[in-house]
Amino acid sequence: METAGLKKSARVGGTKRIVLCVCATAVFVFVSALITFPILAGLLASFRPGKELIRKGLSIDLDFSTMTLDNYKYIFSGNEDSIKYFTWFKNSLLLTAVTVLGTIIVCYFIAYGLTMYNFKLRNVLLFLVIATMMVPFEILMLPLYMEIIKLKLIDTTLGVILPGLCGASTIFFFRQYMVSLPKDLLDAGRIDGASEYGICLKIIMPLAKPAFASMGILCSMGAWNNLLWPMLVYRSAEKFTLPIGLNTLLTPYGNNYDVLIAGSMFSIVPVLIVFFLFQKYLIDGMTTGALKG
Repeated sequence: METAGLKKSARVGGTKRIVLCVCATAVFVFVSALITFPILAGLLASFRPGKELIRKGLSIDLDFSTMTLDNYKYIFSGNEDSIKYFTWFKNSLLLTAVTVLGTIIVCYFIAYGLTMYNFKLRNVLLFLVIATMMVPFEILMLPLYMEIIKLKLIDTTLGVILPGLCGASTIFFFRQYMVSLPKDLLDAGRIDGASEYGICLKIIMPLAKPAFASMGILCSMGAWNNLLWPMLVYRSAEKFTLPIGLNTLLTPYGNNYDVLIAGSMFSIVPVLIVFFLFQKYLIDGMTTGALKG
């Protein structure tokens, strides 16, 4: 009787697991479809002429008779507009690379100090860092703009990068990651004669590679898609980034939606490359600590 009861319980448990697995799979498929639809619709729309796009809107209907490569030819051809497009693309690449590199380095050192050292007002400083995460950028935008004017950094790349160099969310992420590291590493490094900078750069930093990769992906996406702040700081057309440049295609005299969508689809490529190259580290940085076993 006891054996039969165990078998019955095992069957019931197995059935519940199967039902839960099917439900979870259905939910993930539904969410994936919601995420994929606008991307697929935008990709198909980038191959349609402007009149067809205005008439039918965004859809996933495959009508090969109306699909054309003219939008991409217009972007990649040697005319003046395509040259501007690749100028915007190059500016975005440069701005994103410098922003990501500067942000993760500065935030790493700040988080290292807040995590690995005990000093007065440490908790107060950490609270202030977290508190800034609750302040919308729109509230800080005007004071930051006035500060950039006083520093004479208008229409400069430094003026775009500087205000976001110490991202509160990035500092908090690094801090939470380094909390999982044992403080014995610091003592072991000091016993071996390593300096404080050596411990930070040669012991802790290599262990934080997943955190660097995770923040690199998230920061690169934010810097690549940033529109509002660069649009306020930049004045020269040759310094426009890709979001600003694509925004100039919408004017009171005409809206080039076909070229806009094609340019937007092509702008996704760098972000996808970065994500697929570092997605393994993104998952590790979000779910595990630096030390295992």
